[in-house]
Amino acid sequence: MKFFLYSLPIILVILSGCSHGNSNDWSAGTWVDLTHDYSEETLFWPTSSTFHLDTVFVGETDAGFYYEAYEFCTAEHGGTHLDAPIHFAENRKTVDELELDQLTGYASVIDVTNEVEGDRDYQVQVSDIERWEEEHGELAEETILLFNTGMSRFWPDAEQYLGTSNRGEAALAELSFPGIHPDTARWLVENRTIKAVGLDTPSLDFGQSELFETHQVLFEENIPGFENVANLNLLPATGAYVVALPMKIRDGSGAPLRIAAHVMQE
Repeated sequence: MKFFLYSLPIILVILSGCSHGNSNDWSAGTWVDLTHDYSEETLFWPTSSTFHLDTVFVGETDAGFYYEAYEFCTAEHGGTHLDAPIHFAENRKTVDELELDQLTGYASVIDVTNEVEGDRDYQVQVSDIERWEEEHGELAEETILLFNTGMSRFWPDAEQYLGTSNRGEAALAELSFPGIHPDTARWLVENRTIKAVGLDTPSLDFGQSELFETHQVLFEENIPGFENVANLNLLPATGAYVVALPMKIRDGSGAPLRIAAHVMQE
């Protein structure tokens, strides 16, 4: 019997110390998984193909040992994933061109759950950032900026999370979820220095965006995006160290993302 081995590489990163004022004792804290599982339930853009896992072999081989292997197929942009700048900005970085330093670092987490409770199509405002800075200080340079909208609690209910469970072009008009206002993106690139931006919704732009201006503004500056992030409610406003490692797809505009955060004990 001839066997073909297919596997998604899992990268285990062991961090011994990082420069952010002082070294970090990684054994003293806890890791928080910010990634939704990939499965037949994984949510995708209504016009994208979905995730499929096909069995190659499961069971005992003719040689007498146990063996298990699968093949999978997925769109770049679905589930917890990374948007590379090339996704909306010509000649900008592809997935494989992003430096690891840009995908790892201390996070600033801004909670806009109250605003989203009143308007599920809410767009994060500059005032939300300014309010956060009044309490926590100006966003640190080279921070990974994460917005907690509270939407991840609906995963994987498409109706609740996306605003529709329908598929295809017609479903795009039914999308309803929060995002980041383009003016906020412009303010960030003009006034702050950030490594990456992420949130717990299907897109950096809100559901009814037609021009995806927030994507365009950030990606023009080679700032990547993390979408469909999970468990942001478990992170502190400051101090969590994020590791966001996408599948390294050459020339890719996006990729499945395993993202986690290390949170120090109080």
